Amino acid sequence: MEQITVAAGHDFSIYGLILQADPVVKTVMALLAIASVACWAIILEKSIRLTKLGRDLRRLERSVTDESPAEAPRGLVRTLLSAAHHEADDGASRNESRSELRARLERAMRSALKGELQRLEVGLPFLATVGSAAPFIGLFGTVWGIMNSFTSIAQQKDTSLAVVAPGIAEALFATALGLAAAIPAVMAYNMISVSLGRGANRAGSTITELARRLSRPQSEGFARTATTGEPLRAGKSH
Repeated sequence: MEQITVAAGHDFSIYGLILQADPVVKTVMALLAIASVACWAIILEKSIRLTKLGRDLRRLERSVTDESPAEAPRGLVRTLLSAAHHEADDGASRNESRSELRARLERAMRSALKGELQRLEVGLPFLATVGSAAPFIGLFGTVWGIMNSFTSIAQQKDTSLAVVAPGIAEALFATALGLAAAIPAVMAYNMISVSLGRGANRAGSTITELARRLSRPQSEGFARTATTGEPLRAGKSH
């Protein structure tokens, strides 16, 4: 009868397990819950920015074939054209060939692209850290909870399941929280990394063609749509 009373005195709902948990296990649960919320915030933010990156990449690919763009460049296209324009201005007085100009423009645009992608990578180390560490943090809470359960057995000198069940349930809930934080973090990290890599490859091939086009003297009208509105100086061809 006493065993039934002990079991009935515990609330085995999620809310009850959290409230009745040991202070150390509560701390572990709180850390994992905060990490999970932060991960989902990063995932949502990256999803929005990757969607925008996809639109920018399509706009960049169209800019290579559009002789007379219907609208002023914006986003990634504007950033890359601005980098090319400033690089051309810096070397306008050089007596260089078209291939040399094209190489400089391509380097400048690739550097600008790298900066844009690095800004998109902010938060990925946190996802990787949570994905690798959260299961072990949850496991620590589980081990601590099981230790308390065995301590209860020793103190009450009762090996019945009713004595150890609450502590074990709280401990296993810590493991579940660790997995709930780690699994989305790992999946999101891999998906975002792959998306950024594919985007970099798409933009890289387009930049090569864009630099070739901008290095032609007849491309000045197209380059005028950069941020300053001034024509891109193609230099002297040999």
